[in-house]
Amino acid sequence: MKKAKSVKDPTGSISLADEDQVKDVLGKAVLGLWDVVNNLTQLKPSRRERYRVTIFGSARVAPGSFGYEETKRCAAELAKLGCDIITGGGPGLMQAANEGAASSPERSQSIGIRVDLPFEQSVNSFVSQAFEHRTFFTRLHQFVLTSDAFIVAPGGIGTVLETLMIWQLLQVHHLSQTPLILVGEMWPGLVEWAKTSMLSADVPLASAKDLAIPQCVANGDGAIAIIKKDHARWRRQNGTPTSSQVRARRQPKGKS
Repeated sequence: MKKAKSVKDPTGSISLADEDQVKDVLGKAVLGLWDVVNNLTQLKPSRRERYRVTIFGSARVAPGSFGYEETKRCAAELAKLGCDIITGGGPGLMQAANEGAASSPERSQSIGIRVDLPFEQSVNSFVSQAFEHRTFFTRLHQFVLTSDAFIVAPGGIGTVLETLMIWQLLQVHHLSQTPLILVGEMWPGLVEWAKTSMLSADVPLASAKDLAIPQCVANGDGAIAIIKKDHARWRRQNGTPTSSQVRARRQPKGKS
């Protein structure tokens, strides 16, 4: 059966029965929307008062376990420095990080950036500000736009996806001066696999510089040390006072 030939309406209208022209309009509209999104994402805050650390990790780790308590402790220490803590807002190590941030007296924000999943019904109770997304794409994009550093705790496929996404953006310089810190025993093997597989080919599939982007550390203390150094650099660039300086300003002045 032959397709009906498209006939241009003199008013410029397109009939829904004209499948080819409808597809053409929809395709151009979708591409136009992407252009709008791309243009909007060029806009970034000129200045932010607080350094923000995203912590990725498994949703399956239970409170009271070593991984949970270590993640909570690490987030609490970073919050004491004056950092906001961002997670996926769900259970497990995400909850641990939000709980650690919420325990700090430094008024750090405990932020959750969520996507609708059937096994994560609601944001964890330690999140002070939540953002909801319908797709992983837009969720990951918000992580990128709002974070100054990334800490990756042990996790599964979702955590690996997030890690490789950030790694690739750093490789192509869509992110810069943004630490990517991998914590725990599972990550050196991934980095070593990448080096062995990608650098040993007749034509290397990546550069040694690309594969040096992630910084592997054994525990939370290693991550805290890296963040402290980068946080100090960020403060110098932004002219932002330290937490101790802020506390000193809040103290009542003595009588002369």
